Amino acid sequence: MARYESLKISDENSTRIIVISRPEKLNALNKKVISELSEALKAAEADAAVRAIVLTGEGEKAFVAGADVAEFASFSKEEGKRLSADGQEKLFSLIPEMGTPVIAAVNGFALGGGLELAMSCHMRVASKHAVMGLPEVGLGVIPGYGGTQRLPRLVGRGRALEMILTAKKIDAEEAFHSGLVNAVVDADELIPACMKMAAAIARNSPTAVAAAIAACNAAEAALEGGYTAEVDAFGDCFDSPDFKEGTTAFLEKRKPQFGQKP
Repeated sequence: MARYESLKISDENSTRIIVISRPEKLNALNKKVISELSEALKAAEADAAVRAIVLTGEGEKAFVAGADVAEFASFSKEEGKRLSADGQEKLFSLIPEMGTPVIAAVNGFALGGGLELAMSCHMRVASKHAVMGLPEVGLGVIPGYGGTQRLPRLVGRGRALEMILTAKKIDAEEAFHSGLVNAVVDADELIPACMKMAAAIARNSPTAVAAAIAACNAAEAALEGGYTAEVDAFGDCFDSPDFKEGTTAFLEKRKPQFGQKP
């Protein structure tokens, strides 16, 4: 099994456990993490012995607290579009198309790209102390890894727009009642609950499981253009003064002072 700088990987029976291991950064996503996750997930998909995957973050503070803002704060419009498009191609569009189900074990914060990563998984289980949200508008940008597309499908358009436009964070119970997560459990039961779900999947026909995923995905095929629109809109934000102010304020740990409506 390959070794990765930002991931810890282990197998338990027919389930592969992938842990994002950047606890000092609250497991924040950067290009390296995205690339390594892409490679690790493709390897799991190609392994006939792996019947399900559990994806989580190291520690109890965060699943993934978001993207690493320092990595893209100085990007141009075109660099922003490439960032979004590359991330979607390598990881966020890869996971939903996999025939091996991926279960997100959401421990602690799942914000921005972290929630987008969880939403790209086939199922989500959250610990009781989990906190979820898409706070990107507070940085002068929008979700760029599928968040504007997947959140409305999971919780409905009105709730999704409220979360995105207000940068609202929700707790695990609200996430469960809105349909964002499948179950909520105590922190010490999070991985066992995901493993139990994975074991239940593994008892079934892998051919039928993959076919069921493909059939469910077919219902969304006509909506794929939305991801391209998101990439373009995400990149356009990088050209705005609000993006410069939002990311600078974030890095300087102060409240942003946004300008007038365009």
